[in-house]
Amino acid sequence: MSAMDHWLARGAAFDCEYDGGLSNHLPMALLAMQQLGADDDRLHAWASNYVARLEPAPPVQPWPAGDAWASRLGEREAWPAYRTLFREWLDAEDAGDVLAAVLPVLMRGVGAAAFHGLIRTACAVRLARRAELADALAYWACRWLPLGESLPAESPPEGTAADPARLLPRLRVPAGRYPLLWQAMAAAAAEPGFDDVLAALRIDAQTLPRLARLAADVMARSGGNFVVMHLITSAHAMTQLLGFIDDPLDAVRHYARAYAAAAAASGARPAPSPPGAAPPWRTLLARAVASADDHDAKRVWSRLELAQRLGAGPWRAAAAAGERPPLRHGRVVATP
Repeated sequence: MSAMDHWLARGAAFDCEYDGGLSNHLPMALLAMQQLGADDDRLHAWASNYVARLEPAPPVQPWPAGDAWASRLGEREAWPAYRTLFREWLDAEDAGDVLAAVLPVLMRGVGAAAFHGLIRTACAVRLARRAELADALAYWACRWLPLGESLPAESPPEGTAADPARLLPRLRVPAGRYPLLWQAMAAAAAEPGFDDVLAALRIDAQTLPRLARLAADVMARSGGNFVVMHLITSAHAMTQLLGFIDDPLDAVRHYARAYAAAAAASGARPAPSPPGAAPPWRTLLARAVASADDHDAKRVWSRLELAQRLGAGPWRAAAAAGERPPLRHGRVVATP
């Protein structure tokens, strides 16, 4: 049995979160490390160390017969029941059909667990393992995070500003301290003027690439920001899932809202000077594979693939940028 098969099978015994709301990165980090070239010995060594922090999964719960699948969105305690629902659904239908049915609804709460529902789902699709996909969708569903948007019956009029870099500096940083990033995102989305800024953003086929490049530029020029790091990783996840959605621009519209809330919560702004020279990709890959941090491989892999998919951009400099406050391991956002 490969290290990936071994640890994904063992991983099913762990909860989706640990230590009061931190996301379980086991399947995501394993995939990223494998994609960067880690061999079985390295995957075994890394996972053996990582799982010591995880918590056991709660007992299996049945999904109530006849209940609509979206009836418990945003209920953290519903994760065991959602695991059952999605496993049974994926046993009965093709994964692509299930994704096409649920993603348009899940995208309305795409900021779930600071984008980790989205990121874990995209990784599960790449892994092509139904049990992991069920657990990932269950995590997204139970942490579903709508950010105050009213959904009109008809498509909203598009804004006129194509460049998000001109709009995001207008967002207000929420005052206070929040134990978890998604809480700070909710506070940012509730700030006066947030809706007006988002209404000005034009959503088109280039919006997602623009958002990804903007986050990479801020990451590179600011010397590293943990919240912004997740914006790049989530944009990478979006590029992997849009093909399963009939109306991708609607999905991008919801993503842009959550992205803006996280960007405001981060308080990050790009420095005026360009980033310094970054190490070559082979060095970045080797360092990420050797790292014990559960974010490093995901950070480098997402930037590498975005460079391959989207072309020119500050991807290597963003991959090289270090992590620094205000957020560490998904916890404690300090804002001025």
